[in-house]
Order: sequence, then C-alpha cells, then structure tokens
Amino acid sequence: MQLTVARVSKAHGLKGEVALDVRTDDPQARLAIGERLETVPADVGPLTVTHAREHQGRWLVTFAEISDRTAAENLRGTELVIEADASSDEDAWYAHELAGLRVELEDGTVVGTVISLEYMPAHESLLIEETLPDGSAVRTLVPFVLAIVPVVDVEGGRVVLTPPGGLLARDADAAIVDREDD
Repeated sequence: MQLTVARVSKAHGLKGEVALDVRTDDPQARLAIGERLETVPADVGPLTVTHAREHQGRWLVTFAEISDRTAAENLRGTELVIEADASSDEDAWYAHELAGLRVELEDGTVVGTVISLEYMPAHESLLIEETLPDGSAVRTLVPFVLAIVPVVDVEGGRVVLTPPGGLLARDADAAIVDREDD
C-alpha cells in the first residue's frame, strides 16, 4: 500500500527546489539525501532527493531529476509516496488503513463509510460517505479527534463516532446555533 510522505505545494527559487506539505512524522529520514520516492501521478517520478532543509517551518527539497523552476512548477500537487505496511503505533493509522472502514455511532447505528483522511490546517479530518435514512448519500467531514472519534478498530473494520449535534447531515436539525438578535 502506498503512503503519502508529502505533497509538492510550490516551486521555491530558480534552481528547481520545491516546498512540501509534509505528511510524515519523520521527514528527516523520508527526505534524506539519496532517498528515491515514487510519485502520484507515477509518470512524474521516481524522484531522488539531492538536498533537503527545513526553512521557516516548511520543508524545501531538491530532486536530481528537477533542474529548474519550470520543472519544479510542473510538480505542484504531486504526491511523494513510499510502500508501507500497517502502522506499528497503537494510536496512529495510515490513510490507507482507514479508507473503507464502516462508520458507526456508539449505539451501533451505521452512519456510512470512511472515504479518506483529509489533511486540514488545524487537524486531520475523516471524509465519510454518510448514508441518510432516505437512502441518499452525502459526504461529510468529521474532525479526526479523540472527542469525536473515540474508537478506531481497523481489525474490526469500523470507527465509532460521538458527534456533537448537527455535525452529521442526518441530524442537521439538532445543530445548536447561537444567533444574536440585531
């Protein structure tokens, strides 16, 4: 299974360096000089790291195969991936481990299926396909935080949600909205 290490966000400078949105907890190892990374789309790579540095909280990388700004700009949106097995950490999961899991409420009510793990500015979110009582389906973003997703059972094929009222489309009428009268 492929694990996304980073996504190219933009070119940096004139000599082919790119800025990355890092998705790994070990960028020093994954972006070490000489590391060869597969890409999505596949026809762009593989790419070999020749230089990597952290600058103002962002990783900047140069690849042997990219020599100028134009080539670097063409990498925008490219995912850098490696082959990976299941995560060995007890409370950490790769996106590919979560995709396809059944989504349930605490009482066992099936809500839908996990489509993907989305990387948001504040925290990750689960993108789920929520099946509504009338049989229709909608996509819903659920913050992937312990208070809302207390159980991730990859072996059991499920995640359990404890959503606040109105988070899911199925209970939009339960949303608590505080409106000030003008």
